[in-house]
Amino acid sequence: MSVKRLGRFRKTAHDMGALGAKIIDTKSVVTASWVRLKCQFGCGGYGATLTCPPYSPTPEQTQSVLDSFEKAILIHGDEHTDISRIAAELERELFLAGYYKALAFGAGPCRVCRSCDVTQPCRNPPVARPSMEAAGIDVFATARNNGFDIEVVASPDCEADYFGLVLAE
Repeated sequence: MSVKRLGRFRKTAHDMGALGAKIIDTKSVVTASWVRLKCQFGCGGYGATLTCPPYSPTPEQTQSVLDSFEKAILIHGDEHTDISRIAAELERELFLAGYYKALAFGAGPCRVCRSCDVTQPCRNPPVARPSMEAAGIDVFATARNNGFDIEVVASPDCEADYFGLVLAE
């Protein structure tokens, strides 16, 4: 797959509101079992939506999916950026451009619906996507592997970094 062909989607992501976007090799995406435990023991969204653990893909499932792609677009934003919306919209743009396998991962718990009935199918599958971390992706390692300077934000005065990922092929 041509990075040059995918390059135009970096601008598309920026036009949608992303602070930045990079075409990356999927081999640079890190999955780990401990990531989902951070969701379970540290996030109030655990089990609350179909895009969060325990309903989201396991790290092993995610790695298997990553292994069937060569390239992805890593989307960067801050707390003012709706990374999940951008990732889902970019997935659709890629699909319509012929990248029929395009698949997106957002950031944080799903906020598409006011509430999620986890006993029923998703009411908004065209736009609801699991976050990178919900699917077992180590966001910090993945961002750092691709040249982003990401740190834990310890002060409310600092802007936090958020990332989404769209697999493209």
